[in-house]
Amino acid sequence: MNGLVSRFRVVFIILAFWIISTSCGHGAGQQPGKVKDAEHMKIGIVVYSGDPETVWNAFRFGNFALKEHNKVKVFLLGKGVESESLDTEKFNVTELMRSFAGKGGEIFACGTCLNLRLSKGSKLCPLATIADLYKIIEESDKVLTF
Repeated sequence: MNGLVSRFRVVFIILAFWIISTSCGHGAGQQPGKVKDAEHMKIGIVVYSGDPETVWNAFRFGNFALKEHNKVKVFLLGKGVESESLDTEKFNVTELMRSFAGKGGEIFACGTCLNLRLSKGSKLCPLATIADLYKIIEESDKVLTF
């Protein structure tokens, strides 16, 4: 009986490791945390900061994610709708935003937030609604906030 219990434990441990490794998406030869080439993520980024460095980093990440063949959408909310006016000597935010859009990234600006600032959307950042934000979150595999 003891031998049977030992064999059962070994089989159970092997099965448990197999289940864990396959459920984490780590196939043979695949690095942990690396998405398979055929499986690209949909990433939603919500920018609500008015800090030039923070917004610059959000678009740096967005550009990198596009380079990795992911689909990326950015929603500007609150102070984030001021992103096009945040350029400084160190942080050329608008250049990164244009690069992002030029690579197929999509940018949306909260219409209510723009109206509160007596501003309008632009070609780079068209007006959007809270329903658009909801749709981005619903469709995304991952959502980041900056």
